[in-house]
Amino acid sequence: MSQLKQMSHIDSAPPTPGKFKMDKASYFNRVRWHTSLAKLAVWSFVFLGAILIFFLRSPASSPVPADLSRRSLRTYSWGGPVWEKRVRASAQVRSRNGFAVLVTGAAGFVGTHVSAALKRRGDGVLGLDNFNDYYDPSLKRARQGLLERNGVYIVEGDINDEALLRKLFEVVPFTHVMHLAAQAGVRYAMENPGSYVHSNIAGFVNLLEVCKSVNPQPAIVWASSSSVYGLNTKVPFSERDRTDQPASLYAATKKAGEEIAHTYNHIYGLSLTGLRFFTVYGPWGRPDMAYFFFTRDLLKGKPIPIFEAANHGTVARDFTYIDDIVRGCLGALDTAEKSTGSGGKKRGPAQLRVFNLGNTSPVPVSDLVSILERLLKVKAKRNIMKLPRNGDVQFTHANISYAQSELGYKPTTDLQSGLKKFVRWYLNYYSGGKKAVE
Repeated sequence: MSQLKQMSHIDSAPPTPGKFKMDKASYFNRVRWHTSLAKLAVWSFVFLGAILIFFLRSPASSPVPADLSRRSLRTYSWGGPVWEKRVRASAQVRSRNGFAVLVTGAAGFVGTHVSAALKRRGDGVLGLDNFNDYYDPSLKRARQGLLERNGVYIVEGDINDEALLRKLFEVVPFTHVMHLAAQAGVRYAMENPGSYVHSNIAGFVNLLEVCKSVNPQPAIVWASSSSVYGLNTKVPFSERDRTDQPASLYAATKKAGEEIAHTYNHIYGLSLTGLRFFTVYGPWGRPDMAYFFFTRDLLKGKPIPIFEAANHGTVARDFTYIDDIVRGCLGALDTAEKSTGSGGKKRGPAQLRVFNLGNTSPVPVSDLVSILERLLKVKAKRNIMKLPRNGDVQFTHANISYAQSELGYKPTTDLQSGLKKFVRWYLNYYSGGKKAVE
């Protein structure tokens, strides 16, 4: 401290000769000493900062390791002759005029069903999934096993991994991409907003960057969401409606995806088709969806939360069975035109579309619970609650006339029939319900 005071006295010393005498050698020695001390302090702070960042980013030291795993790239093992052989075999087209399709999010709910349907009709299919732990990864692994038994290989990797994506296109000249990888869920966005930006925006941009530069460019069909309609009150929701009132961050990232798609279509000639899914349900579904955890909680004897809007308003959803969604996805692929770019340069106007894929018949959530009660032969303990301000909206209702005319889309499964199939799968998957109530 005394040395710092001495330095301050030197700084304030009057310049007039004779009023202050100082040993020049001592002065410069002190300056050099303090300079070295300052450098040492700076580098010490840098080193300590680097250590702090390392431990903060380490999953082992994070209070919520799942968050980091969904926001940053992991190290995956890929490459080599054996790996390339599996990739080519999975993507091999076996039908005349079939497609070679890269399905992102292939171990997800919709991704599994779409991949299986494509494979059954003779298309070449390669999956890509990062198997994050937003919900139980063992369910995703079970879906992976199901697909592999049907000849679909899922590469374990992240859509933000540019090197991996470029390698996949180097090994297989995909004609189409079915982009279903995304961070899903409306409510979880309040806990981990970064994961939505990482997957739904950054990941989508990375995929489009790779697709625009390969030759030939693939046609792309991707999953948007009915959530983009946000706070709209006019029903049924139409593709012509404004979508600038998102009620959640999830909805905002899906809306951003639609604008990003427009940009890449306009600049690079990528053929892009967005599909706005309306509350998809069915076997192999997502455990974070109401119908799924209602079933689990009914079997456990737990109360079922049923939300109501202001003034006791009914909360309803346009529940859409997975088989109907799959038919819409395949219809979008079948009618997708070729991209018009080459090597990142646009050669002419390219196709750009957005479709609603719903069921056109919204059902109150309370009716959903009643159907599950009958199927499970269990009486629900209903807990009526106000709709929280967490991004959920009061209702969804799809106008599907555009998809009907362009894709031949026509949903055929009502909620009663669809839930019956789901419950049969659920009880079988969870060993007659025993695993569900453990």
